[in-house]
Amino acid sequence: MGSSHSMPEEVQELADKTGFTSDQIENLHRRFKQLSGDQPTICKENFDRIPDLEFNPIRSKIVQAFFDKRNLQHASEGLAEEINFEDFLTIMSNFRPIEMDMDDDQLDRVRKQKLKFLFHMYDADSDGKITLQEYRNVVQEMLSRNPHLDKDSARSIADGAMMEAASICVGQMIWEGIDIETKMHVRFLTMEPIAICN
Repeated sequence: MGSSHSMPEEVQELADKTGFTSDQIENLHRRFKQLSGDQPTICKENFDRIPDLEFNPIRSKIVQAFFDKRNLQHASEGLAEEINFEDFLTIMSNFRPIEMDMDDDQLDRVRKQKLKFLFHMYDADSDGKITLQEYRNVVQEMLSRNPHLDKDSARSIADGAMMEAASICVGQMIWEGIDIETKMHVRFLTMEPIAICN
């Protein structure tokens, strides 16, 4: 965040863009500076300093989501080497709960943005599709950190999940043209849409 005379205006712009309060933005800015070592940008390696992510089964997907140019709206594919505070805040806003006082248009916009963010996390090759193999890889990645499962058991469960998904979907889920509320099965907060895959 810039010089002290422009900070309130800058904070207000970030609040309008992300939905965070000015106090939340200030706290996240302190956290960003801590992660970056007081630098203006952070890179993937800086996320190694977050102990809560260490044992998260989808750690790599979460970290990658911060640098995915689709989420940063910088490009249609690829990863950024570094992100600045505004980029960091934009990505963090996807983890905020939906506010109860939103009107229908705001609620629809926020839901679509969150679902698109999740879709990008699992569309590993940025082709606008989540294939059964990508789905299987996600399930296997999530299970692989379970200390009670060996690799073969995790792979077997992932294969079973892929087969179940295959019985519902034919081949892949495609982002473009999905009617979020009725065609994509993602349990996100209180939403319970249904899966239809192309």
